[in-house]
Amino acid sequence: MSEVFVRVALDHPLPTLFDYRCDTPEAVAPGVLVSVPFGKRHVVGLVCEVAAHSDVPPDRLRDLHGVCTACPPLSTHWLGLAAFAADYYQRGLGEVALPALPQALRDASRWARLFAPEERYRMTPEGRRALPDALPARASALRKLAQALADAESLLAADARALHPKAIATLDAWQAEGWVALDIIEAAAVLAPSSADAPAPLLPTLTDEQSAAVDAIRDANGFAPFLLHGVTGSGKTEVYLRALAEILAAKPDAQALVLVPEINLTPQFEAAFRARFAALEGTSIVTLHSGLAEGERARNWFAAHTGRARIVLGTRLAVLASLPKLAIIVVDEEHDPAYKQQEGLRYSARDLAIYRAKQLGLPVVLGSATPSLESWWQADQGRYKRLTLSRRAVADAVLPTVKLIDLEEERRRGRASVEGLSGPLVAALKARLERGEQSLVFLNRRGYAPQLACDACGWVAGCPRCSAYVVLHKPERALRCHHCGWESRIPRSCPDCGNVDIAPMGRGTQRVEETLASAVPGARVLRIDADSTRRKGSAQALFSDVHAGEVDILVGTQMIAKGHDFQRVSLVGVLNADTALFSHDFRASERLFAQLMQVSGRAGRAGLPGEVLVQTRYPRHALYHALGRHDYVGFANSTLAERRDAHLPPFVYQALLRAEGRTLEAALAFLQQAAAALTEIPAAERVTVYDAVPLTIVKVMHVHRAQLLIESASRAALQATLRAWQPLLRGMKGVLRWNLEVDPLDI
Repeated sequence: MSEVFVRVALDHPLPTLFDYRCDTPEAVAPGVLVSVPFGKRHVVGLVCEVAAHSDVPPDRLRDLHGVCTACPPLSTHWLGLAAFAADYYQRGLGEVALPALPQALRDASRWARLFAPEERYRMTPEGRRALPDALPARASALRKLAQALADAESLLAADARALHPKAIATLDAWQAEGWVALDIIEAAAVLAPSSADAPAPLLPTLTDEQSAAVDAIRDANGFAPFLLHGVTGSGKTEVYLRALAEILAAKPDAQALVLVPEINLTPQFEAAFRARFAALEGTSIVTLHSGLAEGERARNWFAAHTGRARIVLGTRLAVLASLPKLAIIVVDEEHDPAYKQQEGLRYSARDLAIYRAKQLGLPVVLGSATPSLESWWQADQGRYKRLTLSRRAVADAVLPTVKLIDLEEERRRGRASVEGLSGPLVAALKARLERGEQSLVFLNRRGYAPQLACDACGWVAGCPRCSAYVVLHKPERALRCHHCGWESRIPRSCPDCGNVDIAPMGRGTQRVEETLASAVPGARVLRIDADSTRRKGSAQALFSDVHAGEVDILVGTQMIAKGHDFQRVSLVGVLNADTALFSHDFRASERLFAQLMQVSGRAGRAGLPGEVLVQTRYPRHALYHALGRHDYVGFANSTLAERRDAHLPPFVYQALLRAEGRTLEAALAFLQQAAAALTEIPAAERVTVYDAVPLTIVKVMHVHRAQLLIESASRAALQATLRAWQPLLRGMKGVLRWNLEVDPLDI
C-alpha cells in the first residue's frame, strides 16, 4: 500500500507543522485528529495537509500512531478560522486549534470510550420510596450516590464512579432490587431533540422597533454585521429568538451560535431558548463553557460538530466550536470584557465571531445597551448596520430615574451614615421592604474589606508572594490574595508592633451584606459574588431564589449587573463607583459607564417605577450626568472625540509585549532589548514604541512583570511588524516567559 506524508499541527510554541509518515492514506485528510509520537510522548495533533512527498529526511520521519476515525474531519472553514486566529494573534496554528477542542478529544486513550454507547442509571419510583430507608444511617458515601441519582433524571456511569469507588457494583445490586434502571444510549442519540408535538409557546407582541430589527436580520443576504443597540429591558433577547426561529425554520439543517459573556448567564438563556424552540422539530440545544464536566463538554461539542445540535449557546470558547451548518451568530452584551481571553491565546471572541460571519457569508448580531466604542465607531462608519430599540418592551415599563447622593454634602450636613451606606439609601431600602419590592445593592468588590491595617504603626496586611494587599474574608476568617490565592488566618495582633486593635479598611460585598442585615431589620439579604457561587450550580440556585421573591435585598458584584431580568427589583443602590473615574486605564470610564447603565437597567423592568441611587463624591462629573439622562449616545460620541484627539483605539491599533522575570530589572532589560530589535524591522517605521514600564501589580507569585506597548495607525503595518518581531523575540534570553497580546484591553 502506498504511503503519504501528513503535516500535523501540535499544541506547541513552535509555529510550525510537523511531518509524519502514514501508510493508510484512505484514513487521513485535512481536519482529522491523529495520535503521533512527539519526543518520548504520544500526543494528539490535527492533520492540516496531506502530501505525496516530505522535505524531512527519511531517517527523521516517524509514523502516525493512530487515527480518530469516529470523529468526522474538521471542515476547511474551521481550519481557515483557526489559521486566521493564529496569524492575527501571533500564535502557532496548533496553539489555537488543539486548545479549541474538548480535553477528552485531546487524549487518544479516551477516543474509544468517548464515542462508545453510554450507560445511564435512573432511579425507579420503587427506588424513590424504598432506597432511603434501606441505606445504613452512617453510609454517607452510599447516601451521596443515592441523592445524586434522585436529584438527576439520569446519572452517567463515569459520574457515579466519581461519587463512590464501588458505584457500578452498588448500582447493579440496586438494579436487581428494582430500585434502579439501566439505559444504554448510543453516542449519536445522547441529545434529545425537541418534539414537534410540544405546544407552541405564546409569543409576546413585538414593538415596531423589534419587528424592524427581526425583519432586517431575517432578510440579510450574505455577510451582514448588525449592532443591536437597545436600552435595558427593550427586548433584545426576544429579537434574537424571533430571528433565530425564522432562520432555523427556513433552513432545516441550519445551526445558530449564541454567545453570552459569563457562565452564570447561560441557565436563563438556555431556559428561554428551550421553551421557545420546544415545538421546532429536530431542534437540539447544547451549551459550551468551561464549567461543564469534561465528558458533557465533549458530547455537546460533538453534537455541534456533527450538526445534531442546531443551537449552540456558550461563552467565549464556543466561538471556536465546529458548526458545519452555521447560519447566524449572536453575541449578547458584546461590549463585555469577558469576551477577551486573558491567558494562552489572547483572542477576542466578539472579533472572531465577526470574522467567522464574514468568512461564511452570514449575519452576525452584536447586542448591547452599551456597545463597545469600537463597535459604535464601526456603525458610525457604516460598516455595521445599527438597529435601535429606544424604549422598553413592556408597555408600562420606563427607564428608572437616576439620583446622585453627594457624600460630601451628606458629611457637611452631619447626616448619619451606616458603614458606608448613606441615610437616603438606607431609607429607600426600608421603603421598598415595606412595599414588598426588591432592591439591589451593587459593589464591584468582593470579600469583607480590601485591607486589614494597624492604626498604631501603619502596618497593612500584604501578600508575601505578590506586590498587593490581601483581602479580608470574614466568614472564612481568612486573609486571601486575589492574585495568587495565598491564604492565611487573621492575626490576633499587629505583627509589627503588637497592637491588638487592627481593623478592616474599606468595604466589600461581605461587609455590606453584614451591614444591611442590621441597617434594614427584617430584610432577607442575599449576596451573589465569586465567593458565594464557587460550587457548581450554586449561582443558578441563588438567582432562582431572587426570581422566586425569597430575597428582599440582593448584594453583589458585576455578576448581578447584566443580563438578568429581575421582575420585582425597583431600587438599585451603587456604592464606591468613584474609584474608576481617575484610573490610569483609558478604558476605565467606558467600563464604568457600561457597568452603571447595565446595573441601573435591573430596576423597573416589569412596570414598577424604578429608581437608581448612586453614592458619589463627584456629582458634577460628566459621566454621572450622562448616566442620569440614560444618554449612551452622548457619552459615546464625546468619549470617541477624546480618543480621536489622544490617538487612542479605535483610531489606532495596539499590541502589548509582557515579560516576566525573577527580578524587575531582568524583565525591563528584556523589553528594552526587544524595543531595540524593532529598529531592524522596516515595517516598524510606522509603529510608535513606548517605554517599558512595570505592571500595576508588579509581582505575582514571586515573579516580576513589565510591559512594552507599541501602536500604529495602520493595522497592516502593526501586523507586519509583529510577524517579523516574533523570531527575534524567541532568540532573546533573560526572562522566565513572555507573551504578545494583540488588541489588549488591560494596559
